[in-house]
Amino acid sequence: MPPQTYRTPVPSSTGAPSTAKIPQAVPAPAPEPEAAKRSLPQEAKIREQDLKTGSIVPPVTKPSVKDTSPGENRIAPDLSAPALRDDSSLLGKITPGTSPQRAASLRLTEEGRKLLDAGDPNRALARFEKTIVIDSTNPYGYFYLAKTHYRLGRYKESLAFLDVAESRLSGEPFWLAEVYALRGENFRALGMTEKAEAAYSQALGLNSGNRTAADALSRAPGEAQAAPR
Repeated sequence: MPPQTYRTPVPSSTGAPSTAKIPQAVPAPAPEPEAAKRSLPQEAKIREQDLKTGSIVPPVTKPSVKDTSPGENRIAPDLSAPALRDDSSLLGKITPGTSPQRAASLRLTEEGRKLLDAGDPNRALARFEKTIVIDSTNPYGYFYLAKTHYRLGRYKESLAFLDVAESRLSGEPFWLAEVYALRGENFRALGMTEKAEAAYSQALGLNSGNRTAADALSRAPGEAQAAPR
C-alpha cells in the first residue's frame, strides 16, 4: 500500500467553539476619586451649617407674636392719613332738616360734654343717658357715654359703648379716630398694651392729627399709664 501523507488538521469554521478557550478578564471599575466620594457629604454639611448660622437666607415669613420679643411687637403708627378738621361741635350738626328728636339729643349731648370737660363726670353721665333715651340712634351720645365711663374707671363698660358708637360712625373718619383712640386708652388702663398700641395706630391711620393717639404712642414702653383725660 502506498504510504499515507499526514497533514496538519485545519479547524472547521462551523465547528463548536473549543471549551479550552481562555475567557478574557473583565477590567475592574476604576476607583472613585476620593474627592468625589466626599463631595456630597461635605456639601450637605456645609448647607446644614449655613442654615444654622443664617448665611443662607430662608423665605421671609411674618413672625408670630410668640417668636418675637416684646420690643419687636411694637406697632409703628400709620401717619399716611392727613390731619382732619375738628368736627367735635355737635351744635353745628343741627340743620333745618334735623329731626326734633335728634336736635334735642345733640343739644343734651353738648351740655354733657361741657360738664365732662369741667371735671363733673357724674352729672355728665346723667345727660348722656338721656340723650340715647331721646334718640337711640345718636352715635355721639354713645361715644360720650363711653368717655364718661372711662373717666369713672369703668373700662369694660366704656369698651361696650365704644362698640355701639363705632357701628354708627362708619362714614365719619374724625369720630372713628376718636373711638379708636379712646379704645386704646381703655386697653392701656386694663394692661393690654399690644391692643392699646394697635388701637392708637388705627386712630392715626384715620386722622394723623389725633393727639390722644399720637401722645400715647410717643410714650416709652413700660411708662406708667396716663391719668384719664
